[in-house]
Amino acid sequence: MNKEQGLKPHIHFIGIGGIGMSALAMILAKSGYSISGSDKKQSNILKKLTSNQIKIFQLQEEKNIDYIYEIHNENIMVILSSAISKDNSELQKAIRYGLKIKHRSDILASLINNQNSLVVSGSHGKTTTSTYIATLLALANKNPSAIIGGIVPHFNSNYSFGNGKYLVAEADESDGTLIKFNPYIGIMTNIELEHIDHYKNLKNLLLTMKKFSFNCKYLIANYDCTNIRKNIKPYAWYSTKIINNIDFSLIPKESNGYETLSNYYEKGKLVDQISIPIPGLHNLSNAIGAIATCRLAGMTFNELKQGIRKLKSPKRRFEFIGLWNDRIIVDDYAHHPSEIEAAISMAHLTIKTKKHSFPISPQRLVSIFQPHRFSRTEKFKQQFAKTLINSDLIFIIPIFAAGEKEITGVSHHSIASEIKKLKPSLEIYAPNNNQELVTLIQEKTKPKDLILNMGAGDINTIWTNLLLRNFNPGSSKKIMQLK
Repeated sequence: MNKEQGLKPHIHFIGIGGIGMSALAMILAKSGYSISGSDKKQSNILKKLTSNQIKIFQLQEEKNIDYIYEIHNENIMVILSSAISKDNSELQKAIRYGLKIKHRSDILASLINNQNSLVVSGSHGKTTTSTYIATLLALANKNPSAIIGGIVPHFNSNYSFGNGKYLVAEADESDGTLIKFNPYIGIMTNIELEHIDHYKNLKNLLLTMKKFSFNCKYLIANYDCTNIRKNIKPYAWYSTKIINNIDFSLIPKESNGYETLSNYYEKGKLVDQISIPIPGLHNLSNAIGAIATCRLAGMTFNELKQGIRKLKSPKRRFEFIGLWNDRIIVDDYAHHPSEIEAAISMAHLTIKTKKHSFPISPQRLVSIFQPHRFSRTEKFKQQFAKTLINSDLIFIIPIFAAGEKEITGVSHHSIASEIKKLKPSLEIYAPNNNQELVTLIQEKTKPKDLILNMGAGDINTIWTNLLLRNFNPGSSKKIMQLK
């Protein structure tokens, strides 16, 4: 980030607890900036920020701005994300004070554009691919800085403040702000219609992704994605399907519930056989994207090979939470039909091959899904149904609005109804809240079930806040099975 003339400004984040905002806040704090922020929700992230001398306000209200203004006067910069509404009281007070106000993407752009940055874009797999890149660099003692949209196991954090050559970051396409970034190496994982609250159609999304591609000094892209292959011209291609005329290929030979054995090629020539210690073909694609990036960034294959053995996916990506009454609990951030399909495929691979890292072998798949946004639910309800139908038992809970206004006639029942049309015999429930869900989980699941918990909202909190701590046995007799 470019320094202001004279003293560095105090930086205040509205909504500092977000996964992207908190990473930025920590990087700036480590860079010597005075930081504060506000957030309505308690979390481990906020505790970590507080332990790093960052002032946290538990409510978003005008007096927060008054407080920091008394200390820093006009030398304050206020940072917000697209999730903050224009009528936010802190924002309105900052405007009245005449303070400098920036979008989080502007701050991230100043970091990305002023150093050697490796920036991951795409509709799916950004956080996982970014995690793999940052991990491989760190394991090779390259000491990268990183700003990641998830918790990286190697750092046990969503950021790393390193003194190495590279910054690893994500280019979020959700609001179109990624066109501000000018990375040294850009990575494009895939392009699929998503974030329909911002993009009217695929054509609009493609235009944004093309603009980002033009800004990259070097662009590495996934040849297996048809939308990329037809519309983007990268510096290098990677693939998990094609060898000829591809710069970096990772071709699966054998897969099970804990690894994928693959042949690695560069420019069509076999280099070695390697094992990716994470299941799923989508993770194989994320892995070759990361390997290709690190190779282009100057790492030797021998450096990479040692690190590959220690790769781990970020938190909430098919993450094993633990056992509950001999049920395997797995949490996944999946909230788009393609992501759900990938998560369910991993679950089936585990059940089918019986090779996995779980304490017990699962026999049946139970899917729990929390839809994310009314607009996404309305657009993709049929696609959600087609993917979720590959379960033995389904629970769908109310939509996590993420700040969106409710759309009349759109609810979690919309998806449930579509599933019933496709497979009337499938056992499916649509509880009205988390407590009803917990009751149903206790009554309807069986030992050796793999319970796959999916959604980008707060569905993952049931395991710590309800099921494992405050479970109050009740009856689900009033919650009728959908007919």
